[in-house]
Amino acid sequence: MSKDGLFFDPNQVKMVVESLSNEKDLAPELIFVAMERALASVLAKDFSEQARIQVNIDRDTGVYHCQRVWTLVEDASEELLDQPEQYLSVDQAQEKGLEGAVLGETVAESLTIEPGRIFAHQSGQMMIKFVREAERAKLAEQFKSRVGELMTGQVKRVTRDHIIIDLGDHIEASLPRKELLPREIFRVGDRARGYLYAVDPENKGPLLMLSRTHANFLVELFKLEVPEIQEGVLEIKSVARDPGVRAKIAVKTKDARVDAVGACVGMRGGRVQAISSELNGERVDIILWDESPAKMVISAMSPAEVLSIVVDEPAHAMDVVVLEANLSQAIGRGGQNVRLASQLVGWDLNVMSESQQREQSGGSDVNALCQQLDVDAALAEILIREGFSNIEHLAKADAQVLAGISEFDIDLATEILDRAQSAMIAEAIAVSTLSETAVPDESLMALPNMPKLMAHRLAASGIISAEDLAEMSVDEVRDIEGMTDHLAADLIMAARAPWFSEDED
Repeated sequence: MSKDGLFFDPNQVKMVVESLSNEKDLAPELIFVAMERALASVLAKDFSEQARIQVNIDRDTGVYHCQRVWTLVEDASEELLDQPEQYLSVDQAQEKGLEGAVLGETVAESLTIEPGRIFAHQSGQMMIKFVREAERAKLAEQFKSRVGELMTGQVKRVTRDHIIIDLGDHIEASLPRKELLPREIFRVGDRARGYLYAVDPENKGPLLMLSRTHANFLVELFKLEVPEIQEGVLEIKSVARDPGVRAKIAVKTKDARVDAVGACVGMRGGRVQAISSELNGERVDIILWDESPAKMVISAMSPAEVLSIVVDEPAHAMDVVVLEANLSQAIGRGGQNVRLASQLVGWDLNVMSESQQREQSGGSDVNALCQQLDVDAALAEILIREGFSNIEHLAKADAQVLAGISEFDIDLATEILDRAQSAMIAEAIAVSTLSETAVPDESLMALPNMPKLMAHRLAASGIISAEDLAEMSVDEVRDIEGMTDHLAADLIMAARAPWFSEDED
């Protein structure tokens, strides 16, 4: 290589930088860096891949200097043996005429570019590559704060895996086919809207990634159609989607004077219909947000009517009981309705009919009778079969009626009756004792199937009224003496009955 030759005229360098800076709307510094990287990359081809080449262009004059750089190490160092293209020993540096550096510092040998068409072509190609990288880096920086926004543009290209959308100002976005709604087709020239869910600088194509299946796409569409959401009067708290088919959203109002559901539906359903049309006919159910998960489930299971709910706090799950005739509607085609309701509320939901619930909870009644009467499970099951599911009913029964049970005789009937009455007396004494601690509210006492003793035990535990009990879960009252899961579920649902009547209103 000849010494101190120049390939570009300095003025030409400055002109290229200024021209590209204006054309690409990039800072001149980014163009200088791209030019330095391009020249260094082409020069490095004359050496090994590990060689370190540096090119520095003076920003004021346009004059550039090229050099090869090494790090100075001891003669027998491991780095020198492993990477001789990046390290030099003191003796090697002296042979090259590179003196004055100390161990650990770098030494440099000046290089000169040999002018030629091949070098010019290669440098130009590399510079185009690095300028594009700078453009993409700028675009990524520009849009990373806009992730979560809606983007609208015109379809520019349709490929097997992507829809390329022109957003204007020479900016393109990619809408992958997996992010399209079912049976959705776009053609070149169509207007398209999507949700910007990611900026991916590593993507070989456009780095802006759009989606039409993302849950937040639905949220942004509602923001666009419902001014009350933009103004902060309404808030979308939760979303669940089966893209292109059905969705559920829960909305909350911050102003009691504003009907949250009505505002989202719009006059004659205009607002929600506009959104449904954008989503290829996707049906959208809008429900009112509630802090109580149980109340939310009642609305989220719509159109199915919920009869009762049993909450299992530790498992973060609920058993939802509906009419036998409504079971398939509550579950939905392919489990769609219950799946969306579960996603919306954030709880696992197990939908069942009344008969299924009775089968599931029957064991709790058996255990309670076994404990209160000191009998085995087989005898307790017979009593429950005959309609005597608790000691209150049993204590009031006639011995002859009990003796009429096929498995009983008069002696066994009398013994069972005596035990039930003794248990009732013990209960009355316990009630009297507990009354000195706390007295249950009339609303608690009046709940259907509420044993008097259990009402006092609940009151002693701080659950005074029916409203207090309605806020409890089965797990929270399970440890109260005499309480079974079945009884707890029945009493809690009885206490929550006003919730359901409010929902119907």
